[in-house]
Amino acid sequence: MAPTVEKVARTDAGLASELRLSVMRLRRRLAAERHPDNELSSAAMAVLGCLFRVGEQTVGELADAERVRPPSMSRTVRGLVEGGYVVREACADDGRQVRVSLTETGRATVLADRRRRDAWLTLRLKELTPDDRAVLRAAAPILERLATA
Repeated sequence: MAPTVEKVARTDAGLASELRLSVMRLRRRLAAERHPDNELSSAAMAVLGCLFRVGEQTVGELADAERVRPPSMSRTVRGLVEGGYVVREACADDGRQVRVSLTETGRATVLADRRRRDAWLTLRLKELTPDDRAVLRAAAPILERLATA
């Protein structure tokens, strides 16, 4: 008989394994719920999402936030500029620095994508019991801390 999630998750190593698998599956499922008109890569959408949440950033700050090398982020940003999703502007206090910010097209793309994914997840959450939803409410900030550690 195969071990259940509850049995495996009794140890920290088992919990780590189950969380890894579940979070990755949920991430893939949410990725599949992208807006059908959105042709951007997940990396490009992550940059737009970061700019939406935090506001304008340098390429280096974006690279740090997304845990990629600056040259990779420069390529991603260049594609987003060419697509009209972001603009690059020189920093007012340091002309050597370039800040990246969302355009209205970029903002609309993020919002459309989030609305679609949130709608899917809202439907799935409604299928759960109130107790299950309460557990997820309590777990959400903990998962965020794990994700940003």
